[in-house]
Amino acid sequence: MSRTGSRPRFTYYLMEVENTIKRTVSVAPMLDCTDRHERYFLRLISKRVLLYSEMITTAALLHGNKKRLLDFNKEEHPVAIQLGGSDPEALANCSKISTEWGYDEINLNVGCPSDRVQSGRFGACLMAESQLVTECISAMCSATHLPVTVKCRIGIDEIDSYAEFADFINTVANSGCNVFIVHARKAWLQGLSPKENRNIPPLRYDYVYQLKREYPDLHIILNGGVTSIDEVSEHLKHVDGVMLGRSVYHNPFILKEIDHLIYDDSSQALSRKQVLEQFYPYVEQALSEGIRLASISRHIIGLFHGCVGARSWRCYLSENAYKMNAGIEVLRKAAEFVDD
Repeated sequence: MSRTGSRPRFTYYLMEVENTIKRTVSVAPMLDCTDRHERYFLRLISKRVLLYSEMITTAALLHGNKKRLLDFNKEEHPVAIQLGGSDPEALANCSKISTEWGYDEINLNVGCPSDRVQSGRFGACLMAESQLVTECISAMCSATHLPVTVKCRIGIDEIDSYAEFADFINTVANSGCNVFIVHARKAWLQGLSPKENRNIPPLRYDYVYQLKREYPDLHIILNGGVTSIDEVSEHLKHVDGVMLGRSVYHNPFILKEIDHLIYDDSSQALSRKQVLEQFYPYVEQALSEGIRLASISRHIIGLFHGCVGARSWRCYLSENAYKMNAGIEVLRKAAEFVDD
């Protein structure tokens, strides 16, 4: 395929995979947020959006507790796993393991700017090493039949021109990846914290729009700063999909509107309290396995965002879910404060 302008032609060497995953709207991988409890909860609200795991490093997966890191419930499908690493062999091994575990997609993190990932030579610092990313993706594709995707930034530090961004995508696309999730901000590897890197560098949606225009055969997903259905709809005029992040964590019920307005699916027309009722059996099972209520309740604190009594709901959970032996009655009591 070719792109407009003076950049040379190139060929994609894509795996022969029937990719049936719908990426119109997805929920971003968020460290300490999108664990299996959160994903199960979100799936009760939306049957359509694609869900992602937290980033799991290759070292953790190869040497740690695989069951704890990888287990998920069948109800979470479609669900993708995000890997962090820069060693092709390790990533290939982890891709094979993730495939055997039943995930629907494998994503490589090329966007996280934390000190920890920089010291491990992965995450956003890989934006400066397109050839290494190509080797990683090629190795991953050789180890799995699943789609292998990349989540990246538009640049890092002084490497922030559109031409440099497009060259990175151009190079990596030849490795077997045709799906790119782009956080439309560059990252400053020094001087900003990961939280600041989510907000301070300016958004450049125009970079992502232009990328889609010039590479129409690539599947381009836009991420960063999207907080409303109207914004999702506007971005979908220019790109193939939109990835939501913190806005979903703080107001998860937005996903009900996504199913209805974006996917034209009203089959899951549950109220917030009905969602909570459906979540209770999962919570009770988790509690019986020794998981503390606070590990689960922290993910649902935004369920009643915008409702009368939401503040009381949050306060009651915050004060009581962390108590020793806190049980399902804490959730039931907290829900009494809310007018759904």
